Amino acid sequence: MAGIVVVFDFDKTIIELDSDNWVVDELGATDLFNQLLPTMPWNSLMDMMMKELHAQGKTIEDIKEVLRKAPIHPRIVAAIRKAHALGCDLRIVSDANMFFIETILDHLCIRNCFSEINSNPSYVDEHGRLRISPYVDFHSSPHGCSLCPPNMCKGMIIERIQASLANEGKQRMIYLGDGSGDFCPSLKLHEKDFVMPRKNFPVWDLICENRGLVKAEIHEWTDGEELEHVMLGLIDKISIEESDNSNTVQFLSIDCKFETIPIAVHEALPPVLRVHR
Repeated sequence: MAGIVVVFDFDKTIIELDSDNWVVDELGATDLFNQLLPTMPWNSLMDMMMKELHAQGKTIEDIKEVLRKAPIHPRIVAAIRKAHALGCDLRIVSDANMFFIETILDHLCIRNCFSEINSNPSYVDEHGRLRISPYVDFHSSPHGCSLCPPNMCKGMIIERIQASLANEGKQRMIYLGDGSGDFCPSLKLHEKDFVMPRKNFPVWDLICENRGLVKAEIHEWTDGEELEHVMLGLIDKISIEESDNSNTVQFLSIDCKFETIPIAVHEALPPVLRVHR
């Protein structure tokens, strides 16, 4: 499966909820969060909430402990491990933040399954406070995509990944997501790719309304069990197709070894107020 790249969203895809809301709610800062939400961008607000929690005496370990309790469907971890064991290149593109994602992946013992994580930068400063920054500095270098939030265009990340894959000889991609921010990257996928939108979530609605714009094959899922079944089924489908293509090319090459024949290889929600991706 060396030619298959599987790209996951994180919130409400790998875990069952929004990690930002989970931390804010579990550490008792929901009211302030809702009060400030209309006044600033999401990432700026999360940075502010980490400042407020730090001022209240909440530590980095407190935040980690909350993250380790984030609910996840029991089949998700198994699905990730199986895909990794099959040789797939697994990556994450998420509008959460690096600290939250890596803390949860480390707790689940699956961090090593992912070759790349693309998310909003975060770090612990000299005062022990978690700082969160936007993936894109939208004040100095806006990404210009009208479909995506100002801090991150997932479609641009997918295009960068696609360019790197072309150099590595990898050809097939499976993209899994749930939120409206996952619609833009779905539009960047090619005809031989697959998109797995979570059914009855924002990206599913957007894809249903704009099916003609999506080139990739669409396979919905509802929960972790179905995610595992559909994703592993697609990996198996790609494996069979690539094997058949390889065998066909090999057969033609041997059968026609005295002729030069061009062979065309076919290219293939927590409170509604706070839903943001």
